[in-house]
Amino acid sequence: MRRFTARILHFFSPNKQLVLQLEHLLGYTPKHLPYYQLALMHRSKIEELAQNNERLEFLGDAILGSIVAEYLFKKYPTQPEGYLTEMRSRIVRRETLNNVALRMGLNKLVQYNQNDRGLSRSHIFGNALEALIGAVYLDQGFSRTRKFILKQVIKPYIDIETLESTDTNYKNQLLSWAQKNNYVLTFDTLDEKVEGSRKVFTIGVMLDGELVESGSGYNKKEAGQVAAQKALVKLKVK
Repeated sequence: MRRFTARILHFFSPNKQLVLQLEHLLGYTPKHLPYYQLALMHRSKIEELAQNNERLEFLGDAILGSIVAEYLFKKYPTQPEGYLTEMRSRIVRRETLNNVALRMGLNKLVQYNQNDRGLSRSHIFGNALEALIGAVYLDQGFSRTRKFILKQVIKPYIDIETLESTDTNYKNQLLSWAQKNNYVLTFDTLDEKVEGSRKVFTIGVMLDGELVESGSGYNKKEAGQVAAQKALVKLKVK
């Protein structure tokens, strides 16, 4: 009865379209819509920390990691700790989550500065997915959040066998190629600046002292992966 009442109230709300989209995405009717609106608000749209999704992203990241760990532990009872750790890392890494978010259509709901073309090519949609998980937890509790992650995220969008056979650690790929071909490869910090409330780093891929490509991210690890991926393409490394 309570769920039916919530649907009726949302039906007459000015946010009816958002509620319908969230119902399709989540598999249930949200109770407290502001949690979800906050989860979908990127800081490029509004700088105030209390009004963007960064805190929810932090919460969702922790919850996602624990549920994925439990899922892998039960699914692979004979695999060692190293395998479970690596697979969890591949599932929750920014690139994987961003691809999942795009396939879910989350990019159509996230509020961000669309004049900044670089944002649409970054990992903000994967970050928003983590924030959405945080919103689900606050609105519905742990049991519903676990069900959402397993039924709406992992089952339809995560192919464990593909992740096993796909190496998306671009830095390692590039380092292996450089060592094999006797190149001196380094990742240098080219720039470090503050945008809003967060630092943005630019890392350059240096090959025998020459700049090959650069990439930016909210931490050096992410920026290095972006730069390495671009360098692999430019250098035509298979």
